[in-house]
Amino acid sequence: MLETVKQNHFEPDAGAITEAQARIAPFAVRTPILENDALNRLVGARVFIKPENLQRSGSFKLRGALNRALQLSPAELQGGIVAWSSGNHGLAISYVAKELGIKATILMPQEAPKTKIEGVRANGATVRLYDKAREVREEIGAQIAAETGAVIVPPYDDPFLMTGQATLGAEIAEQVKKQGCGLDLALVSCSGGGLAAGAACGIHAKMPRTAVYSVEPDHFDGMALSLESGERRKAAAIGSSICDALLVPIPGELTYPVCRAHLAGGLAVSDAEVVAAIRFAYRELKLVVEPGGAVSLAAILAGKVTVEGKIVAILLSGGNVDAEKFASYINTAV
Repeated sequence: MLETVKQNHFEPDAGAITEAQARIAPFAVRTPILENDALNRLVGARVFIKPENLQRSGSFKLRGALNRALQLSPAELQGGIVAWSSGNHGLAISYVAKELGIKATILMPQEAPKTKIEGVRANGATVRLYDKAREVREEIGAQIAAETGAVIVPPYDDPFLMTGQATLGAEIAEQVKKQGCGLDLALVSCSGGGLAAGAACGIHAKMPRTAVYSVEPDHFDGMALSLESGERRKAAAIGSSICDALLVPIPGELTYPVCRAHLAGGLAVSDAEVVAAIRFAYRELKLVVEPGGAVSLAAILAGKVTVEGKIVAILLSGGNVDAEKFASYINTAV
């Protein structure tokens, strides 16, 4: 099966994606596909909304976490998992570990959102906070793995995770087909590229002509820069962004070649545009979406790509946001 091939040219194929869909089905929610008249009128397109913020653990990350954990050997299950995450990957891994009855240690930056840290702990995982300025999470994770026998599950640059995220793209294509149409465009959030790579492969397995775009925060648009230049490039990473889940400045070694083959381009959005999208999702869609989960909606609302007269899918990739911050987003400007 292709997802076990760990090389720079790995790509999940249709067979591996179908197997992953069956593997995770008992645990993952098949989130709905939605339409909203106000959004369709506003952008002059037919927009299908995939609210993966309604997924168990609150984001798409559950899919990859399940696909990885469900293929651990009996010996690996005994050792458990160690992972690093600003939040959503950690929430997904800790949720899966709880469901499977295995140990998990999650390395999280000290400034990670409180709701994500508390959520990981509530799932029974051990949280190890680290200082991004002084510590290297990969080194800490490697030490824990060596001492405990835990399997390292990185947040995006992993064949099993990419294949798990591909189930999301396949699901979008299947649900849109049931509406009797195809897709001209699809927009997906992007950090290290695991979701963008996987979702694009999943969509193209069923709708090969769909133009798929990655969406990143301004100044953290490493995928967009890399796609434009034809090689992995690091974004400026100036300052920060409210999109805490999307602050990886350079695409992964495994994910970038897949994205280069499957993405039509990369888009970037400002914090102000993200806040406008969060407000729209709350007021018009009645959905709670975290900043990183709202970037695709932000891109379409801000006109970052031409969609008029087209059929488009956008992903709301997560909904794990501190209540206080969410209140400030829907009530005041950035």
